[in-house]
Amino acid sequence: MADAGRDRLRELLDVIVDSVADQTGGESAGDETDGAALAARAYLSRYHFDRLVSAAIGEPPGGFRRRLLLERAACELRDGAPVTEVAYRAGYGSPEAFTRAFGRAYGRPPSALHGDPGSRVHLPAPNGIHFHPPGNLRVPGDPRRSSMDVTTTILAHDNWLVGEILRHAETLPDEVLDRPITMSVDALDAGDGLRGLLHTLVSTKERWTAAVQGQRPPGGDPLGSALPESERTLPALRRRYAVAGPAFLDLANGIRARGEEDTTFIDVTCDPPRTFSYGEMIAHVLNFSAYRRTLAVGALHEYGIDALGFGDPVSFTTDRPQ
Repeated sequence: MADAGRDRLRELLDVIVDSVADQTGGESAGDETDGAALAARAYLSRYHFDRLVSAAIGEPPGGFRRRLLLERAACELRDGAPVTEVAYRAGYGSPEAFTRAFGRAYGRPPSALHGDPGSRVHLPAPNGIHFHPPGNLRVPGDPRRSSMDVTTTILAHDNWLVGEILRHAETLPDEVLDRPITMSVDALDAGDGLRGLLHTLVSTKERWTAAVQGQRPPGGDPLGSALPESERTLPALRRRYAVAGPAFLDLANGIRARGEEDTTFIDVTCDPPRTFSYGEMIAHVLNFSAYRRTLAVGALHEYGIDALGFGDPVSFTTDRPQ
């Protein structure tokens, strides 16, 4: 029941966050019709929507939404966006109205944050839920639950996936089961060779580290497809990974050390927006990295390079120079 309740909370938060993402100007951020519109999106009456959200997060949905809009505005101001543009995107009819609301919340005018990357953007909140740029919502995990263990999740996923592979393979005829596998490296990935595979291994860690830290990935594209060809040479890939690899490792180790595996964030840069926990994000990266690493090691074997063996973790822990 606790999981079902938490899933329902995520659905309600998704409704509010979607409305923040949709707020690009025009309607008033403080309009009383916002609550009714949000309730309609959740297929609830205004009364029940307000009660459910307020009970779950200790903050009425209208005030919660206005706070998120102000936190988003603070992030945009910190990045150097013009006050007039930020005010309009936040739903205020004039820069003056926005300046008054912003001053009440932050105790200083919007111009004080302009272009200052060290400015505080999170406002006091009873629930620890905050806007997290470029388009996310950070939601603390439920302290009543034991923190998600990434290793346990990966083990359970491995057990489930092998069973599912066997179940689906049972439907294939013997001729197909015994056919030599000639799968190319782009069978399950965008890319046309080892270079594309290596680029994906690097850009995946760049993308997720940037998302969690509230930054934009290199090139501004989550898949790294907007990067120039000069960033796909092997020297460039090694240079990028010398930054991205340790950064993601530090990020994941920090999350685990603080017990934040259940902390969730809503990534509205996805289409549609998705909610997932830090632990799920780590497991996702490790799962697809393992698949891509295996393909890459196999490609190296095919090209006469067998120094890495099969990329076995046992070799990493026992044979690697200390």
